[in-house]
Amino acid sequence: MDFSLARQHFYQEVQQPDEQINLERAALYIAQEEYLDLDVDEYLNALDMMADDVREQLPIESYPLKILKTINHYLYGNLGFAGNTENYYDPRNSFLNDVIDRRTGIPITLSLVYLAIAQRLDFPMVGIGMPGHFLIRPIQEDMDIFVDAFSQGEILFPQDCQDRLNQMSGQSVEMQPQFLAAVTSRQFLARMLTNLKATYLNRGEMEKVLAAIERILLLFPDAAFELRDRGILYFRMNRWIEARQDLEAYLDALPMADDRDTIRKLLNRIGQAN
Repeated sequence: MDFSLARQHFYQEVQQPDEQINLERAALYIAQEEYLDLDVDEYLNALDMMADDVREQLPIESYPLKILKTINHYLYGNLGFAGNTENYYDPRNSFLNDVIDRRTGIPITLSLVYLAIAQRLDFPMVGIGMPGHFLIRPIQEDMDIFVDAFSQGEILFPQDCQDRLNQMSGQSVEMQPQFLAAVTSRQFLARMLTNLKATYLNRGEMEKVLAAIERILLLFPDAAFELRDRGILYFRMNRWIEARQDLEAYLDALPMADDRDTIRKLLNRIGQAN
């Protein structure tokens, strides 16, 4: 596993207890592997300044909906942030520095900008990893609302989330409680990296697919499907020893996996190659 300086910083950040992980900093370390000269503190300062600007615009009586309205007006009105609907699968949409610079991104990275500002305003929010989409929610006992950072900060109620889930799925899907559950910091970062993994896979950039998988495994070392996917990549790269280790670990974790016969065939070919 490649441990560049950015990778080392990412590893150190995510080794902390989940509640102590700085999501923005960890996300910038992800981007730093793509942009070697990226100044992490510069972008953290940019988020600080955004929050300061929002704070100045808050009314004296800042109840939750007023805070959300003020953040929305600032991000989407003043700064012009918007969901990138034209080039959704551009990898830049997954890099926090690019999202801040270009003021466009995908649901999870726009949510991260929103969360970062809210946190600095002492208005805690959490990420909601709904299938096919990503939302955020204020941590308020008497508020059952969600915010869609990709859609100009639209306020959603549970039925709206159901409608959005159906829209994303192209069919009626029964809403499960876990679909609207808060994600941990590690789950948040893993989802960002999974997006990058899929983007690079579609572009055929296998070294970058591997880099995304490796960082997911730093977050969740026992993630069986990531071990499998890394093993398959190693196999394609003729890195037989590493491929065998990952594929055997996958079968050990999921001995009755649906693709177990395919994986065993790969292991047999590795044995023949050696």
